[in-house]
Amino acid sequence: MQALEGSLVALTTPMFPNGDIDYKSLEKLIDWHISEGTNGIVSVGTTGESATLNFKEHLEVIGFTSKYVNKRIPVIAGTGANSTQEAIELTQESKSLGADYALLVTPYYNKPNQKGLIAHYESIADSVEINQILYNVPSRTACDLLPSSVQALSNHKNIIGIKEAVDDLNRVNDLISISKKLEKDFFIYSGDDPTFEESLELGTNGVISVAANVTPKSISDICSFVKKGNINDARALHSKNSELYRLLFVESNPIPVKWMLYKMGMIKNAIRLPLIELDESYHDEVLSEMIKLELI
Repeated sequence: MQALEGSLVALTTPMFPNGDIDYKSLEKLIDWHISEGTNGIVSVGTTGESATLNFKEHLEVIGFTSKYVNKRIPVIAGTGANSTQEAIELTQESKSLGADYALLVTPYYNKPNQKGLIAHYESIADSVEINQILYNVPSRTACDLLPSSVQALSNHKNIIGIKEAVDDLNRVNDLISISKKLEKDFFIYSGDDPTFEESLELGTNGVISVAANVTPKSISDICSFVKKGNINDARALHSKNSELYRLLFVESNPIPVKWMLYKMGMIKNAIRLPLIELDESYHDEVLSEMIKLELI
């Protein structure tokens, strides 16, 4: 299996205005990412609107993506759920459909404690033989998977890493320390675009990026620069993207990124309720930055 390092895009799910999945646009996005140097695709994560795709659609998009990618780069299926049994079913089905990895967000809304989180992830890992990545994003889930819990889970043979979306480099250092003490590989991916370059310098393995949706080569280049030791080049390119990173989160993800892709001619202007199109008050500054970065 290919190494899962570098720039991993949290891919949007293209849609028609009526909400149906636009598979032709999905093909176009996949081919573009592969040609631009993206190292892996996360299918139906938060940015892929996992919260509004039903179970059948969720698996159809993962299956389509896995088949169309055809092992050119790894596919990471977003299979987390706030029901442990549903997460097991999504993970098992995604494996059957050809996904290479599973990305499992912490259970949202029901707010389990740390013992519950450990039991949740162990149950999934015991049930499905696929490489699994923990995903911690407490700003969206109201649930924080602490490093001590990550350490408890990290020895499981099917749990191979974590996407950490807490904007805290001390947290990143704690996870790196855990990884170094293990007798197996345990990968750490940033889930925070504004700080991912710093995380790479500290020793993380890559980023699962929203920004990579609109500027895939740039995010891939930053990862490559750090890996090669070209730190000044990495920092300069990362700094150049700083305003883009901010604008991608002026409203809930994936509202801004889908509107940017629409303006780039990559997808149609469509997002599912309860999310709606980017508010007009942001249009001018977003377009200005896109022009500056030569995205349009």
